[in-house]
Amino acid sequence: MARSPYGNYGHAILTAGALRTPDRVALTYCGERSFTYDELNRTVNRRAHALLQAGIAPGRRVAALLNETLHVAEVYLAQAKLGALTAALNPYWPVETLRDVVAASGCTAFVYDSTVERQVAEIRPALPEVTTWIKVGGPDDDALDLDALAATASEDEPPLGGFGDDPLALYYTSGTTGLPKAVVHTHASSLATAQIWLDVPRGPDSVFGTGAIIWGIGFPAIVGPALYAGMRLVLEQNWGPANFLKVVPRERVTHVSQIPSFYAALLGSSEHEDVDLSSIRVIMLGGEPLTAPMLDRIKARLPEAGVYSYYGQTEAPYTCMGRVDDGSTPLGASGRARTGNAVRITDPAGNRVIDEVGEINLAGPHRMTEYDGQPGKTAEVLRGDWYVGGDLGTVSADGVLRVLGRREDAIAKGGVWTQPSVIEEAAAGLDGVAEAGAVGVPEGAAEQEVLLAVVPRAGHTLEAAKLSLALAELLPPHQRPDHLVVTGELPHSQDASGGPGKLLRRELRGLLGQA
Repeated sequence: MARSPYGNYGHAILTAGALRTPDRVALTYCGERSFTYDELNRTVNRRAHALLQAGIAPGRRVAALLNETLHVAEVYLAQAKLGALTAALNPYWPVETLRDVVAASGCTAFVYDSTVERQVAEIRPALPEVTTWIKVGGPDDDALDLDALAATASEDEPPLGGFGDDPLALYYTSGTTGLPKAVVHTHASSLATAQIWLDVPRGPDSVFGTGAIIWGIGFPAIVGPALYAGMRLVLEQNWGPANFLKVVPRERVTHVSQIPSFYAALLGSSEHEDVDLSSIRVIMLGGEPLTAPMLDRIKARLPEAGVYSYYGQTEAPYTCMGRVDDGSTPLGASGRARTGNAVRITDPAGNRVIDEVGEINLAGPHRMTEYDGQPGKTAEVLRGDWYVGGDLGTVSADGVLRVLGRREDAIAKGGVWTQPSVIEEAAAGLDGVAEAGAVGVPEGAAEQEVLLAVVPRAGHTLEAAKLSLALAELLPPHQRPDHLVVTGELPHSQDASGGPGKLLRRELRGLLGQA
C-alpha cells in the first residue's frame, strides 16, 4: 500500500501550502528576496532534484553546515522530501567539536555554504568517510556546485523518500559536557512539533520573524511551524536588538519566539523608544524564567502583544505553553501540555505527584526516538512513553507546569533547596535592577551560600549593601544572598541571533571575588 505524501515532512510543510495558497508570500529573506508558497516550493524542488543528481538518496546521512538562513530552509526541506537524514550542524561550534560530531554521525555526504568554507577546509582531511562534498552559494573546485545543478533541474515534485517514523534528522543538544548528543527525530515527530501555532492565535496576515537560529532544533520549531500554519516567515541573518528594531516595522512582524534576556537587552537602552513595534501580537518566551518586573516592562512597551511562556527540550520541543499576561497561566509557569502532548511530575521512586517538586516527564508524538548510537543514554531518559531530561518542576491539579530548573542548578542552603529564579525575581523587582543572576557556592557542596550578581539599568547606580537590606525584607533566610556583586553585565552564552543567550550560571561563580 502506497504511503501518503502527507507523511513526508517536506511535502506536508511546504507542498501542501503551495497547493492551498500558491500566491501567498511564504518567506522573505533579509528584506531582499521574497517567495510565494508556489515559488518556494518550486525552488526547493529544484534543490531536491540537484541533490538527487549529486547522489543524495533516501536514507543517506548528510551533514549540513549552513549559516545563511535561506540555504538552511531550502536544503533541509529538499532533503526532507528526498528522505535523506540531515545532521543539522551548528556553525558556532569549535572546529574540533564539529569534526568529532561529523565523524560520529555516520554521514557520507556533506553540504555547506560559503560562510563556513574555512571550517570545512580544516575538518575535511579528518573525515575520509565523507565521500560527497556539496557547496551552496557558489562554485568550489573540491565540491559539487549545488546552485549550478539546481539551475537546470526540474521544478516538479521529486520522488518522496521518507515518511512517518522514518528518521528525518539529527538535532544536537547543547550539553555542557562531552560531545553534543544527536537527537533522532522522525518525519512524524517533526510534523507534530510543526503544529505549535495551531494552539496560538494567528490570522491570515500573521508574520513570524526570526534570525540565524533555524539550524538544529530551531528548524522544526520555527521554520516548520510557520510554514505549516500558512504564515509569512521572515528570515534574517541577525536577530539581535538592533536589527530587530529595523525588521519588525519593515516587515510588520506579528509573532516572535525568544528568551526573556532578549528583552532585558532590548528595553535596557533608549534605542527602542521611537520605533514602531505595534505589529507584534504574540511573544513566545522560554529557555529561562520570566520575572514579573520583566513582564511588566514588556507589556508597558508592547501593550497589544500576548505574552506566552513555553517549555520543551530538543528531545521534546514546545511540549507546554500558556499565556501569562492575561492571568490564564500563572506567571512563572509554562502552561499546560499543548494539544496531543502530556506532562507529569514524578518523585525519585517514579511515582506521579501533584503540587510536589519532582522530575519533569514529557510525552507525545513530538518526542524523539533515541540518541543516535547511544543506547545507554537513551535508556536513561526514555521511560516508556516518557522523556525525563533532568529538569525539576511541579504540576498543579489542573495540569499547569511550573519549571524550577535543572537539578544541578538548585541552591542548597539551610537544608532547603531553592531554585535561583526565586532569588533573581526578587532582585529584579528592586528599583534600578536590569538583570540578576544567582548561584550556590561552592559548586556541588551539600551546604552552600548564595551568590547574587545584579546589573543596573541604564542611568542607575546600585549599592550592594542597600540591595542586601532590601532583599532581607523580601526573602527567607535560606534565600538571602550571602555575597552580592554589582557588575556591568552577566555572562551569557552566544546566541546565533546576535542577542544574548542563556545565563551561564557556572561562570557567575567567577564573580565571587568581587563581593
